[in-house]
Amino acid sequence: MGLRHSTEQDLPRIVDIYNASIASRRSTADTEQVTRESRLEWFRKHQPGRRPLLVYEREEVVVAWMSFEDFYGRPAYRHTAELSIYIDPRHQGKLLGKKLLHAAEEMAPMLGLHTLVGYVFAHNTPSMRLLKAFGFQEWGRLPDIAEMDGKEYSLCIMGKRLAHTEQGASADC
Repeated sequence: MGLRHSTEQDLPRIVDIYNASIASRRSTADTEQVTRESRLEWFRKHQPGRRPLLVYEREEVVVAWMSFEDFYGRPAYRHTAELSIYIDPRHQGKLLGKKLLHAAEEMAPMLGLHTLVGYVFAHNTPSMRLLKAFGFQEWGRLPDIAEMDGKEYSLCIMGKRLAHTEQGASADC
């Protein structure tokens, strides 16, 4: 029971949990179910020591997953990762998001990360509240960028600079 690196045998549960989030229109811009086959290449890109995909088990059942992904795919961003967390709807509201976010921040230095970012729909108040409680700030907002079911939704770019300082670093845009 707990957090561990995923294996390919976990992919069906990872996909099931992801697909369960689609109908709410709060967690993903996908509007139709994804297949295991369509997620296989994405799954295989995750590397335990660099950009892992982890699963959280309760009673030997995967109930959540968390992934680190390259941000923007350019070498200068190698110390930044996009973090995604998805929790089975039956296990939401049970502090699992806090556990996973805490684990992500603990793992970040071992992964060479200085910054974590997350893309969250502005109307996803539980996720926004969780990230803000962990010190994430809204670094940007893309107003009404997503359209689902005839409604427009804004996307927030949430970010957190982790405990790391480097001489010569600049915060200028």
